[in-house]
Amino acid sequence: MGPRSRERRAGAVQSTNDSSALSKSSLAARGYVHDAFAALLVPGSARRAPLIHRGYYVRARAVRHCVRAFLERTCAASGAPRAQVLSLGAGSDSLYFRLKAAGRLSRAAVWEVDFPDVARRKAERIRDTPELCALTGPFQSGDPASVLCFESLDYRILGLDLRQLERLDQALAAAGLDEAAPTLLLAEAVLTYLEPDNAAALIAWAAQRFPNALFVIYEQMRPHDTFGQFMQQHFRQLNSPLHGLDSFPDVEAQQRRFLEAGWTACSAMDMNEFYRCFLPAEERRRVENLEPFDEFEEWHLKCAHYFILAASRGDTLSQTLVLPSSEVFPRVDPASPSGILPATVVSSDSHGPDFKRYGHASVLLSPGIILSAGGFGEQEGRHCRMSKFHVLSRHYDFEWKGKQICSRGTEAQWNGRLYHTMTRLSNTQVLVLGGRLSPVTPALGILQLHFCKSEHNSTEDLNVTVTKAGSGEDSTLSCWRHSTTEVSFENQKYLFVYGGRNVVEPVLNDWHFLHVGTMTWVTIAVEGETPEGRHSHSACSWQGGAIIAGGLGASEEPLSSVVFLKPVTCGFLWKSIDIQPPITPRYSHTAHVLNGKLLLVGGVWIHSSSVPGVTVINLTTGLSSEYQIDTTCVPWPLMLHNHTSILLPEEQRLLLLGGGGNCFSFGTYFNPHTVTLDLSSLSAGQ
Repeated sequence: MGPRSRERRAGAVQSTNDSSALSKSSLAARGYVHDAFAALLVPGSARRAPLIHRGYYVRARAVRHCVRAFLERTCAASGAPRAQVLSLGAGSDSLYFRLKAAGRLSRAAVWEVDFPDVARRKAERIRDTPELCALTGPFQSGDPASVLCFESLDYRILGLDLRQLERLDQALAAAGLDEAAPTLLLAEAVLTYLEPDNAAALIAWAAQRFPNALFVIYEQMRPHDTFGQFMQQHFRQLNSPLHGLDSFPDVEAQQRRFLEAGWTACSAMDMNEFYRCFLPAEERRRVENLEPFDEFEEWHLKCAHYFILAASRGDTLSQTLVLPSSEVFPRVDPASPSGILPATVVSSDSHGPDFKRYGHASVLLSPGIILSAGGFGEQEGRHCRMSKFHVLSRHYDFEWKGKQICSRGTEAQWNGRLYHTMTRLSNTQVLVLGGRLSPVTPALGILQLHFCKSEHNSTEDLNVTVTKAGSGEDSTLSCWRHSTTEVSFENQKYLFVYGGRNVVEPVLNDWHFLHVGTMTWVTIAVEGETPEGRHSHSACSWQGGAIIAGGLGASEEPLSSVVFLKPVTCGFLWKSIDIQPPITPRYSHTAHVLNGKLLLVGGVWIHSSSVPGVTVINLTTGLSSEYQIDTTCVPWPLMLHNHTSILLPEEQRLLLLGGGGNCFSFGTYFNPHTVTLDLSSLSAGQ
């Protein structure tokens, strides 16, 4: 890499500091953390989205946990040497000021290192801000040619390139850093921007330089799944690629990296585990209620792709379990795969309009027509709630072709709802229940979609008419992420609406029965132990009742339970299904029953580092097996959550439509076209 290329890369990395600083300032402004100094250290302001706030919140709490553990351990004994915090790539972070204001630096000091431009800019900002100067006390500013940009009694800012270790070593010694004193090295999203050789040299240098130290890093991992690939693409586009992820793709590899470099102990975990194990339930509830939120999949995936690591050297610090393992968050890895299910792109559809949407609903109207509606997606070159319907129709050549159409008629308009359900009433009629317009605005009222072709029965001229069903603005359902399943009672057809969430309740565990013939809500007796409340679960019709599987529970934790709403003489009975081996808790998946087997397709889980494929459960024996999805023939990363799926039982195939999500600050990802999954091996294995 030439000098100009290195300069451009350094500039791109520095720009990530500016974005991060604004996010931290927004985080404090919305009450996630107490930080009166973040806004003082960055020019301007920006209000970030709730998903960004959550991501930065768990990062801040993980770093705070490690810093406090270090200071409490090293500053407890009387007569102990002054503890040192060395923040590498500190940027505009306010750590020093927060520690000083909290009285935690009486026996400790802070050194910060970053690129010269970043360090000088921060030093100038401090000098020009009376509130910050009041905390630093008397200080000196280095001349423009000096590495030392700012110096007070307990605070130093140095402008250096971390790749120049010899200069770094000399400058830190000159700035008073004592190699024998207990030292915390902190690198938040820093090592990953260094070339692998430079990062390895820095880790080894720190192990050799500080005999009594704790090295804490926070950065990305899991580069190979769809979210990881999209994450890497984002940073490449910013000209700040993530290095070393192929060599160190998970926490186990990262731990080996430090142990082999001379660190004597090392522990690490992803941010889902940290959030569950190290934050009290009361604090989690506080944070979860600060802002309207409905991006659970992306929140969990973001946390699964970042980790916190603490490596230590020296007798005192190696005995400090900064990140001890916990039974609160057990790993539940799926069983070894029983087979592979090949995935391919529906050929003709890939040449038609993109199917870029998620949070939609789809229904098989007839053997050759699939109607999808709603969700969030890409329409006319912009991201929005989808107002157009998508029809996937099978032609005489047996190929599927996609088409987008608008609604017609004046009685009612399609309102662009998300996370609703659609149920087929006939070849031409669909019932729409629930959904939302925003996380604080439910989509009220029952809608009926009337689908019709032209006089010549051609799929070239299709239209959908939207009408209101039932009694106008029916408020019985003000929920979303629920399920609707067809069940039977006394030879009558009902729709069983279960679970979901609404503006007030994070999860619902109630249900409703809608009599299809009269479009009225009715009461039917249901006995047995009521299942745990949930949303984003799956529901399938089976033997006149409904199979409910997985979902997200009240504490925002995925569930593994599978329950059967079983028809009985007086109504229905809840019955739990015992599954062996136990399945990994998941949500935001789809499900179907095929030949007496329940298929759970895709979704999100946080208790395993693998990617959800298809779980197959024999509903008679309760035996489960796992199948991987082979995406070799799919020319883009396949993200299987917030998708829909349509089972074609006679062909032993499953169509996967849409899916994706808002991937933290990396942008929004959509599966662009319909994919088909070959299920024939399931029948062969019977």
